[in-house]
Amino acid sequence: MKKKFKMVDLDCANCAAKMENAIKKIEGVTDANVSFMTQKLTIDADDARFDEIMQEVVKVCKKVEPDCQIKL
Repeated sequence: MKKKFKMVDLDCANCAAKMENAIKKIEGVTDANVSFMTQKLTIDADDARFDEIMQEVVKVCKKVEPDCQIKL
């Protein structure tokens, strides 16, 4: 399943790249893209575990940038 999410308070392109790399390492994630310019997260992940995967994604993003929020 491929979905897009709006990101709020993503402050730098370097942080976006770190988030993207960390998200791609999560089990069940096929592909991910974090765009600093558009403030969007595009994720392609396993349908059966999508909600569980998104919880992991939120945790990973908080570690990189605590102020950043993903509008689920």
